[in-house]
Amino acid sequence: MTAAGRVRLAATTCLAAALAAVVLGGWGSPAWWALPALAAGVAVSELAVVHLQIGRQGWTFSLTESVLGAALVCAVGGWVAVAVAVGVLVAQRVRAQPALKLQYNVAQFALAAALGQLVAGAVGGGVRGAVAGMAVFWVLNYALVVLVVTLTSHSPVRAMVGSSALASALHTSANSSVGLLAAHLAVEAPVGLLGLLVPLVLLWSSYDEQARRSGEARLFAELARGQERARGRSTDVSAQVVLTAAARLFGGADVEMVLRAPEGPVLYVGDEEDVAHRARVDQDAFDEPWVLRALGERGVSAGLEGDRPWCSAVLGDPDAPLAVLVARRPAGAAPFGRHDQELAQVLAGQAQAWLSVSELSARHAAVAEQAAAAGGAARALGDLGAQTTPTLTVLRESAARLARLADGAESVDAIVDELHLVERAVASLLGAVALAAEPDLLSASPDAGVDPAPRRAAEDWTTTGVLA
Repeated sequence: MTAAGRVRLAATTCLAAALAAVVLGGWGSPAWWALPALAAGVAVSELAVVHLQIGRQGWTFSLTESVLGAALVCAVGGWVAVAVAVGVLVAQRVRAQPALKLQYNVAQFALAAALGQLVAGAVGGGVRGAVAGMAVFWVLNYALVVLVVTLTSHSPVRAMVGSSALASALHTSANSSVGLLAAHLAVEAPVGLLGLLVPLVLLWSSYDEQARRSGEARLFAELARGQERARGRSTDVSAQVVLTAAARLFGGADVEMVLRAPEGPVLYVGDEEDVAHRARVDQDAFDEPWVLRALGERGVSAGLEGDRPWCSAVLGDPDAPLAVLVARRPAGAAPFGRHDQELAQVLAGQAQAWLSVSELSARHAAVAEQAAAAGGAARALGDLGAQTTPTLTVLRESAARLARLADGAESVDAIVDELHLVERAVASLLGAVALAAEPDLLSASPDAGVDPAPRRAAEDWTTTGVLA
């Protein structure tokens, strides 16, 4: 028999035993509103669960025991088990739990509540009966949780009991005490119930805030750990760090992300161990069903693909996103709840900042290279100007002097002398340009530091010989 078959068999057995307990103990005589009120209270308690992550252990807190303890003080009977089963069924359906888990959880709570109310009635009801009934409820509920974990994972029972039995007992005792106190106030001093609401709200809000803080701390720790292992701060490195952190944050989920890079979209696929696949893809990657679904939600959303829970997030502006990410848990795993979606929202904000900073860093590096090249070109132009300015000044003066000589009655020798000076100036200009293009030539030249501008002398050597 498969693991799923064993779980279904255990659920069927629990339902049969719960039905037998209801028949044996009788229906009871509750008020007409008692059953729907208890079912609604259980449903609300199961929907408002708080998950805490302490080290590598996860803890789930709810006020279901408080509601059940108050009901057992007021009245006992088979109606208690039916109301608890209905409330759990509604909560599981609203939370979109897989069918197998829904069946087992309903059967588990139904049997624990049925035997708990049976023992409470046998003791005599009231506060004493409620205490005995809640003790039986905790024992059966915990034993059935251990049973299903053993059926599906073959974990050792002794290790499981040793790690969580005491904490579970303390949690049930605290919740049951609150329920017993509420029932006592309802009978003896109903107005006192109003004073009990404030501590309950503060207790739940503190649990909820602690869960959110714990999740954010784990997120930042995963991002920091990923950055320590990575080298550099490029967009590609940041995308891989974000993907691995998301997989670990959501309990070993498989994560897929499409990143909008300057060269085109990039697809990343990985898990909590590493990025298994990275490749450039076409723009059609944004037409995938899960991407379109995430873009349509314009933020964080969650749901089920068959029996596989998923949670998606859009990083950046939905109209021009930086990336689109989806995390998928294994088939039959717990769906992404309210806290998971809140944590995904924080992850989206952090990932958007990481990817944006990395993109800006890449752009800064590119701009810095361009600025360095422009600075080099500017320095080369400056060197060229410094080398050629004297020669250009000589050429300008020679041109003006030749114009005056041509208009006047000067001798031809004066014009020839000026032309030879122009020849030297042109040769000096060509040399200055060469030195500016190859600065090493200047340091290697024996005449380094000599002004290249031509000067008038009593005797000049030219290509045509010596001029007196």
